[in-house]
Amino acid sequence: MNLRNTIILMTTFAVVSDAILIPFYPQFFAARYGVTSPVHAGAYVACISIVVMLTLPVWARIAKRLDAMHLLVYTQCAAGVLSVASYFAATVPLFWVLSLAMFMCKSSYLLMYPYMMRLEAKASHAHTIGVLSVVVHFGAIAGAVAGGLVMQVWDAHYCIFAMAAGDFVQMAICMHLIRTHGIARRCRFWVDAANGAAAHAVRPSLRERMPILRLALLMLAFDFCVYLIRPFMSSYWQDVTGSSSELASGLVFAIPGMVALAALRINKRLAARGKRLPNHMTANLLLCTAGMLLQGVEAPLAIVAGRVIFGWALFQIVVKLDVTMFALSTPASYAADYSVINFFQNLGVLLASFAAGAIVDTTGLRAPFFIASAGLLFTALLGAWLLDRPRADVSDVSDPARLPAERAHSRDLTDSGVTARAN
Repeated sequence: MNLRNTIILMTTFAVVSDAILIPFYPQFFAARYGVTSPVHAGAYVACISIVVMLTLPVWARIAKRLDAMHLLVYTQCAAGVLSVASYFAATVPLFWVLSLAMFMCKSSYLLMYPYMMRLEAKASHAHTIGVLSVVVHFGAIAGAVAGGLVMQVWDAHYCIFAMAAGDFVQMAICMHLIRTHGIARRCRFWVDAANGAAAHAVRPSLRERMPILRLALLMLAFDFCVYLIRPFMSSYWQDVTGSSSELASGLVFAIPGMVALAALRINKRLAARGKRLPNHMTANLLLCTAGMLLQGVEAPLAIVAGRVIFGWALFQIVVKLDVTMFALSTPASYAADYSVINFFQNLGVLLASFAAGAIVDTTGLRAPFFIASAGLLFTALLGAWLLDRPRADVSDVSDPARLPAERAHSRDLTDSGVTARAN
């Protein structure tokens, strides 16, 4: 198995271990510590976003000198140890401290995204991003189902061991890749400070980074709307259906991931025929809004239909946004630009988590769907204003062959032999 495919496999383990408890934190805190407040569950998910926001830029800075693969050996080992330690936390405050420290270490695996994109030619970015998007959705499927099964058959706190196992598997895969591919400790993309001209050449100015910052603002608004419904999705399904089955609610939670798998398959078949589905941001945001509204209808069939529509639109939007990000960046700046984007994305998740807990506590489980729908309409307007600019020219960015010449980035580091080494 080559480096690219092994990194995708490692990312799958990371996403699955992350997703095990995501749909079930309200049930987890109720079963383990007797805490039933929706505000508490929302605040905890928000704090996860905070620690990821604050630590990922630190890991990105360290990875400028220490190769990210070497970095992950240490951070994922620490994450696994802290995860196991949180199993023995007897109080809620101690669990918060240990588990949040675990997420601080775990967040370093996000560096594998820009790391792998550096190994890819620009022309293959759209397909690779689609594959990685499906990995994230597949992880949501496997994680939600595994978490629901563990909580239904055993106890809620056993999910912690499954999360720790994912961290240790990532550590083992990194050690294997370092040994088999001879990956040096020093980052291969690091520009030595002694080479002042080269260092200045890869350091973009604020004006050059404005397209990335505009895109980050759009992603903040979009992620706020999408994540507003996540913390209490399983609780909402159980309330509507009257069923207490965590496995069933986990499957419903994972429907968008199943749809993403189908979407990738359809896109790949069309690409083989020289065709592609139109991927217009505004149209997909409106479709996403329709799916969100359907989920707010208190009927199981409507919720399932809404999850399907929502999942299709979500996949197309995420691919479009991520391809846009890498098109606006350069390989030498991938990690730094991705950390900026990730900061704004997690800020959106943070605001959504706090808002979700307060909204559910005040108005009930149904309200987040309608508020998120209104937010998506606002995001569609924001996207038209921020991205549809003459110089941005990102309307067809999902087709790398149509990128303007100035965005081809003659400084593409894939010419340095990295791609050949990856295969």
